[in-house]
Amino acid sequence: MTDKKVTEAPGPTNPSPYAIVEASGQQFWVQPNRYYDLDRISAEVDSTLTLENVLLVNDGKAATLGQPFVKGASVELKVMAHRRGPKLIVYKMRPKKKTRRKNGHRQELTRVMVQSISVGGKALA
Repeated sequence: MTDKKVTEAPGPTNPSPYAIVEASGQQFWVQPNRYYDLDRISAEVDSTLTLENVLLVNDGKAATLGQPFVKGASVELKVMAHRRGPKLIVYKMRPKKKTRRKNGHRQELTRVMVQSISVGGKALA
């Protein structure tokens, strides 16, 4: 399978490079020097991770679409902190049965900073 190149019209719509990566069963649009909250990753704070599951890379001029992943592309992340998400209330009730159940949930998250997006060993940003 080969990667496809898709060219975009010139303009200020996407001036900075970005990538779409798959992490913890979800797809994230990531840009350099921004932080994101992912599901809890078993890594130490201030350590670096490398994601190899890159679905799309855009360098500001053209996009490279993988089938399913872009060959040689990677995104380097730095773990900033381990956090917990907002509290969600789960309330289940069966009408006419006098059955009620209230439960709370907070998702365990890891905040990561995108340090660089690289394709074939060459960093885009």
